[in-house]
Amino acid sequence: MKKILFALLLALAVAVSFNSCTDDVIGTSISDIHSAIIEDSSFVLSGVSVRSPHLRSRSSIQLIGKVTADGYGTLTSDVVAQFMPTTKIDTVGVRGGAEWIDSCFIVMRVSTGDVIGDKLAPMRMSVYKLNKELPNPIYTDFDPSGYYSEDAAMGSVAYSASDMTLKTEVVSQTGTTVSYYEIKVPVPVSYARDIFNEFKANPSIFKSPTDFASFFPGIYIKNSYGEGHVMNFYDIEFVSYYRKYEKIDESSDTIYPAKSQSYMAVTPEVVYNNNIMLDAAPSVKSMIDAGDAIVMGPAGYEVHAHFPIQDIIDRFNDDSSEALSVINNLTLEIPAKEIANKYGIAPPKYLLMVKEGYRDTFFEKDSLTNNKDAFYAEYNDQEKAYTFTGLRNYVLDIINKKGGVADESDMNFVIMPIDVTKYTNTSSSYYYYTAGATSEVITKIAPAVSRPCLAKLDLINAKIILSYSKQILY
Repeated sequence: MKKILFALLLALAVAVSFNSCTDDVIGTSISDIHSAIIEDSSFVLSGVSVRSPHLRSRSSIQLIGKVTADGYGTLTSDVVAQFMPTTKIDTVGVRGGAEWIDSCFIVMRVSTGDVIGDKLAPMRMSVYKLNKELPNPIYTDFDPSGYYSEDAAMGSVAYSASDMTLKTEVVSQTGTTVSYYEIKVPVPVSYARDIFNEFKANPSIFKSPTDFASFFPGIYIKNSYGEGHVMNFYDIEFVSYYRKYEKIDESSDTIYPAKSQSYMAVTPEVVYNNNIMLDAAPSVKSMIDAGDAIVMGPAGYEVHAHFPIQDIIDRFNDDSSEALSVINNLTLEIPAKEIANKYGIAPPKYLLMVKEGYRDTFFEKDSLTNNKDAFYAEYNDQEKAYTFTGLRNYVLDIINKKGGVADESDMNFVIMPIDVTKYTNTSSSYYYYTAGATSEVITKIAPAVSRPCLAKLDLINAKIILSYSKQILY
């Protein structure tokens, strides 16, 4: 359907008379220019759900646990991770050497809102030392078998979300207070003593996570008992507690009995991975079998869609053959339907629409959307829809570089759940005492592995809207 919105009325009527040297009247010219804005929403988006267990997650979140939810399915996630070592271990005053180290723990922190499922469910977590370095790249369907010994756990701990102690800390950069839960897995003190001795003998390997991995390849963390919830851990550290001698003044000294230091931590710079196993509920599989476009995460289902870009270009060209026309905008709005399930697992917060042939490269290179090959949209829980804007550059790129002839690579897209990391930039005016202006800058896009998500995309009622202006000469 087309709607013609006349933005400018009859604007120009000019009569100009020219007299030749013989005083003959050459003639009179009158021209009328009509300007109109055209909106065309007659295009159709089609697509099917495809299983997507093989993703390069590169998420800063470590998802651990097991949960089964009616209407969603069963999700199990464990973690393998290398460590970023500290570049300086406190050895001054540790007169007893490694023997003055009394205990050590794997310390894990989770934000209070990042527990999904039954918080009362009793669970057990086990930690294993890896026996060889992890592959890179690594994907969500990675099998850790062969990378650890089932009979040689570093440690384990029983826990449930309901009995974890709430802690708070002040973020130094912003001054805000952050609340979180903490799980401490006790491990034999020999691990901390080995790291301490290695630092004294070979401090150079602590300057590189790659070199350090040759000494300590990393850890494997899995849920070893129970099910009921999964947690998004944002911080995993190896912390030691030790005694330290310190001279107070000329006549007195002391030994501090419980100093602590983080020897290593999981950071974005090292190799780590969420190993995800997701079995969709029978009700979800039935919808997919019936042709519904289901997006599900983590590492569940994505939609492979056909975008009618050639129809859009042809329609624009046909309507512009006798007029001067300019494309104003191209947008895509996809309604989403929530699917009822036990724990209220919601639609993904963000969707990525990326050219199918570009998807793997997009994540391997830690790319951001460029409005030519990849676009993202945030879920509007009021409108119950995702709106992809900025597709104008995409269509212009094909018109300008390919003469308006799209190939299959321009038409085939993957629509998938993603995690988006943003940085909030605040600026203010000193001279005018105005309130600070804030803007959000996207710093990272990764496949959505931080939490379960589920939605049905209503492709039948999706709206592709082409808007362009044209001038008609009468």
